[in-house]
Amino acid sequence: MDRGIALRRAAQTDVVFLGDMLVEAANWRAGGVRPRHEVLTSADHQRYLAGWKRTADEGLVATDDRDVPLGAAWYRVLPQNDAGFGFIGVAVPELIIGVHPLWRARGVGRALLRGVIQLAGAQGHARISLSVERDNFARNLYRAEGFAVVGEGATRDTMARRTL
Repeated sequence: MDRGIALRRAAQTDVVFLGDMLVEAANWRAGGVRPRHEVLTSADHQRYLAGWKRTADEGLVATDDRDVPLGAAWYRVLPQNDAGFGFIGVAVPELIIGVHPLWRARGVGRALLRGVIQLAGAQGHARISLSVERDNFARNLYRAEGFAVVGEGATRDTMARRTL
């Protein structure tokens, strides 16, 4: 990871930045152009931010040496009747991760992923899940960090790993 990168706990005041990172996650393909308002108002994505920061919500923000946010990883425990793309059970938090395009492939995502897995374990969650499209390069990162496919969809897979 680049020198000068730090991780801090995500706060309620980070909700706008988390929205930015949710848009980055949705637009992960080079040239991804789904408009911010379209991503943030879609029912599929609203569940990852609405009412942030609830009691069970946790996350991390990566910042540079000037405290400028570079990326974020956070999780939510979602109810079965509002399950996300990576839902595997009512007590299993679902991970969302986004990194500013200029900071991708520089260790920021890996540091966020490792940190949020550790955070989930410290909060008593035995497992954590996520959803990733099959052609997303981040899939290799998830596998390298111990995630395994636990469910297959038409174009995306659900992956999970133990945290404890």
